[in-house]
Amino acid sequence: MTHYSRLYKVVIDVPEGDHDKELTFWQEATGQTLTPFQRYPEYHGAFLPGDVFALLVQRLGTGHARVHLDIHTDDLEAETARLEALGARPMRLVNDHWQVMEDPAGLPFCIIPQPPGSLNDDNAQRWDG
Repeated sequence: MTHYSRLYKVVIDVPEGDHDKELTFWQEATGQTLTPFQRYPEYHGAFLPGDVFALLVQRLGTGHARVHLDIHTDDLEAETARLEALGARPMRLVNDHWQVMEDPAGLPFCIIPQPPGSLNDDNAQRWDG
């Protein structure tokens, strides 16, 4: 089955104690206001100029600071299977909404579902089969 995906977002994961200064730093570094998400208040984000890439700062409950990437797709199951076949490993489904994965080197990334029709040949990679 055909589906689309694209690398779309960089997420800066920050422990609670460093969150506010990290948020301020990235807002000043990018010149963008990173606004809190209503549904997920641990995230502050913005589309970067051109709307082709987004930045999020995520407040972690536990863990070390790191950066991870988000891949957006119109078919979560197909994209998870495609990346698993390439050597990625599913870790957990979060909020019954997005899939946390590890790449072959053990680095985390997420697969985020997009509404049908929002990804196409103009803004994403098409995967047949």
